[in-house]
Amino acid sequence: MSEVPVVTMDGPTASGKGTIAQRVAEALQFSYLDSGALYRLVALRALQDGISADDADRLSALAGTIAPHFGGGRITLNGIDVTDAIRREDVSQLAYRIAVFGGVRKALLHLQRARRQPPGLVADGRDMGTVVFPDARLKIYLTASAAARAERRYKQLIEKGFSASMPSLSQEQVRLDIEGRDLRDAHRAASPLKPAEDAHRIDSSELSVDEVVAQVLSLYAQSQEFAARQRN
Repeated sequence: MSEVPVVTMDGPTASGKGTIAQRVAEALQFSYLDSGALYRLVALRALQDGISADDADRLSALAGTIAPHFGGGRITLNGIDVTDAIRREDVSQLAYRIAVFGGVRKALLHLQRARRQPPGLVADGRDMGTVVFPDARLKIYLTASAAARAERRYKQLIEKGFSASMPSLSQEQVRLDIEGRDLRDAHRAASPLKPAEDAHRIDSSELSVDEVVAQVLSLYAQSQEFAARQRN
């Protein structure tokens, strides 16, 4: 499958990688992999089965049994549509906690690589370019300042209605949480967050979604030209 082109989009929390990756996939007519969804699927099942967030062995075993189906923009698990369920905040929070376990990451690796199908794939996450698809045609490391990411994340939480359930929620709190996650992601033992050596770094702090998408598509066109020259 190494001939099937892959574009990886790695980056920290709230950098916009999911939105950008989806837009690039649409433009290229490639499949899209939200690697975070796989960890949310494990988290959802763990909540349903009452598995502790600290039980690395059971969580790793559970991850090895996950067999989701992706189609039409929806995700089903055991015949049940879980597209919306895995976006719950409790699921997201648990997914972040269990993603640090090497056993869980190893168990999900084959599911991620199995998504590499013609005509191509755009994959977003934290280790897509460094671990999952080290031979990707194009690797992007998308980042933004903590302040810019906090503003985006805060707006998302407000839109989801968390201001009602969390009246003390503030943008400053969100920024501190993001900075804490950045630190933990960069220093975790399993697949720490870092740019691949051959990744193109894009800072989206002052850029619109359209501007970032245009940059990525331009870089992909250049990578295609380079690949064509290599074949000739």
